[in-house]
Amino acid sequence: MNGPPENDLCSICHSHFTAPCQANCSHWFCGNCIMLVWRHGSTLQPCRCPLCRRPISLLVPTEDTIRNRSDSAVSEVLASLETYNRYFGGRSTSLFQRMQDLPFLLRRLLREMMDPQRTLPLVIRARVYIAMILSAVYIVSPIDIIPEGVLGVVGLLDDLLIALICFLHVAALYRSVLYFRHAGS
Repeated sequence: MNGPPENDLCSICHSHFTAPCQANCSHWFCGNCIMLVWRHGSTLQPCRCPLCRRPISLLVPTEDTIRNRSDSAVSEVLASLETYNRYFGGRSTSLFQRMQDLPFLLRRLLREMMDPQRTLPLVIRARVYIAMILSAVYIVSPIDIIPEGVLGVVGLLDDLLIALICFLHVAALYRSVLYFRHAGS
């Protein structure tokens, strides 16, 4: 799904999407609508999602929106989105915020890795594969920091921690790709 659900409407203007973009909380908005929400509040801090109230640190436009860059209205919206992403997309976020962003980033990364039309940089793709392979090797290996044989179920905690660290690392890699892709040069 590269765009908003088919029969869905923008939750701000209650109309069909124009230049849709997805926030890091996975909600969809018209690019112009979410920029109006941001400008209505303080432009020195990221706006909050009108639906879930999470801070929006990254806005990703659809491929169709990017292809329509020649349209002056769409071009203006994309420029605003790039400015927003430049201001707030590169900021360091808390561990809690990163964990909240995991589903959004991992879902998009998986779709991008499976789609032959998409171009994920080879270095990033290799780093994702290496992190996943090394995590899988650690999880299935009998050598653990906290051995399951001695501590039982509690011994699984180190495996879960390694998996979480791997997912956070992979999500951070992909977030950096999205940031450089949608924050402009």
